[in-house]
Amino acid sequence: MQTNLMIYDGAAPADSDVPRTGGVPLAPAGFTWPMCGCFCGGPLQFFAHLPVEDGVLSVFVCQNNPGACEFWDATSGANRVYLFPREELQPVAVPDTGVTLLPATSAIRTQVVTLDPEEYDDHDDHDDDELVPDAYDLARSGWKREPEERFGKQREVLGSLGGSPSYLEDDRLPACPSCAGTMEFAAHLEEGISSQTAMNLGGQLAYVFVCRACREGAFLTD
Repeated sequence: MQTNLMIYDGAAPADSDVPRTGGVPLAPAGFTWPMCGCFCGGPLQFFAHLPVEDGVLSVFVCQNNPGACEFWDATSGANRVYLFPREELQPVAVPDTGVTLLPATSAIRTQVVTLDPEEYDDHDDHDDDELVPDAYDLARSGWKREPEERFGKQREVLGSLGGSPSYLEDDRLPACPSCAGTMEFAAHLEEGISSQTAMNLGGQLAYVFVCRACREGAFLTD
């Protein structure tokens, strides 16, 4: 089984068209910065710029008053995901008020990690009530882990692209707000490598979904 990990790759220019967290969003001309539709009504914070095969995923989450607006809920209005075309994107003017940008811009490189499923498929080693680790969990926990170490360098992992959502219950899979169809999983997002670069996800894992036909996206944490 293969997992396409997203790995921290140092600082990046704020307006670069590379995979990154932070910086300023790139969007088509005329794009308006999204506002929170939950409680605060303020501008959302830009989280991530993720080029994918058919466009760019642009992720925004409310951070004006963490805990007050339900940024963890895909239907709360406290987050937005856009699927933009790759062509003719330009930096978006940043609002003068609100918590709109991360403290730093972090470049992302992708690394395909291949694991042998037979090595982790011995169910006799697991109690009935214990979750069997999935592909993303195994790839992240094993990143740069030496044989004698319990943990590798997990903080370097900023998430993954594609695959399947890690440990997410079916009743939390979002429906497309336009066609009501089940959305396709697109990415995991982790908080970050340090407090200077981190996204505030409340210590949880973030999930990004997309409906490619409608070019709609969704965000939630779990």
